[in-house]
Amino acid sequence: MFSLLALPSWLPGLPSLKCGSSFLDSLLQGLVGACGVSILSSLLKVYFFVGCAKDPERRQPEKKRLLAQWASLETVQLVGLALILTVVGTRVAALVVLEFSLRAVSTLLSLGKGSQDTERLQLYLLCQYSLGCGLTCGLSFLQEGAPHGTLNLLLALGLATLLGTWARRLRRHVYRLYELHSSQHYCGVCLVLLAGAQDLLELLGRALAVTFAVGDLAAVALINRDFLTTSEAVRFWTPLTICYMLLVIYMQEEQRQRPGMQSQVQTVLVRMGGLFLLLLTVGRWLDLLGILVSLLAELWCLAGTRTLLHLCQIQDFPSQSPSVSVPSRRLLSAAAQPWSTAPS
Repeated sequence: MFSLLALPSWLPGLPSLKCGSSFLDSLLQGLVGACGVSILSSLLKVYFFVGCAKDPERRQPEKKRLLAQWASLETVQLVGLALILTVVGTRVAALVVLEFSLRAVSTLLSLGKGSQDTERLQLYLLCQYSLGCGLTCGLSFLQEGAPHGTLNLLLALGLATLLGTWARRLRRHVYRLYELHSSQHYCGVCLVLLAGAQDLLELLGRALAVTFAVGDLAAVALINRDFLTTSEAVRFWTPLTICYMLLVIYMQEEQRQRPGMQSQVQTVLVRMGGLFLLLLTVGRWLDLLGILVSLLAELWCLAGTRTLLHLCQIQDFPSQSPSVSVPSRRLLSAAAQPWSTAPS
């Protein structure tokens, strides 16, 4: 007699849709990944807003576009990204992380002296989905076999939510009060951003480097656990490595010739199309489904960064000379007053 208890045996073996605690773990990992992307997005918007505020006359349209973004739309994007990271599966997420890491290393090694900040900013903007995949891969690998894995993921989600809330509060504070506080030398946080907004970018770079390093190690381990013999692993990694190298070479040349939003969309289509064709020969049907979901996620993240990508393409952005002279020693000592004393 058919029983509801036997329902999981009738379901397909989807890696991210297993019933019970496995589905809960996948959901928690997806939420943590989405929170990480939200933190990155909020801090990048703070950096770009500070750059626009340094040259208010020339950057007024871009500043208005930053302020015009709806908080409700960002919430929808966050929820949608969390659901995508939940169902995409660790195998495809691992492939996405490895592909972006190889592309990022190649880009950083080929940077010219005059375009370092611009190229790095573009990498930070375009890594959002890959960052979410890296966080889910790292959590999946580190929590594999842990006796209290679900509880650990709940604690990780609580910490990610706390950091995300802080980042959104910082962004709202900067949007509303940065220009006033920086001109009157009032708020410690705004003075620190005025004196050294570039430090925020360096901090993001270090955090992303550590996150992707852990994600890459976890991705390799998660992919290799499916192979029983060395020959199977070689048959998978050899065409994958060749495909990645060709994609990196093509995308770098394409972006140099035609920078812009259209080029970024085309790059996403080429990347996911190449992985799709590769997995037709060495992958599974679930991997193909995951690639299609990843294509949707990449376009989903790209749609939310149009304004920031436009700012990246401006030749002299960010301006390195602040519009307000700041005696650094005095102001930074005055910045010791708590942020909570500033009106919000």
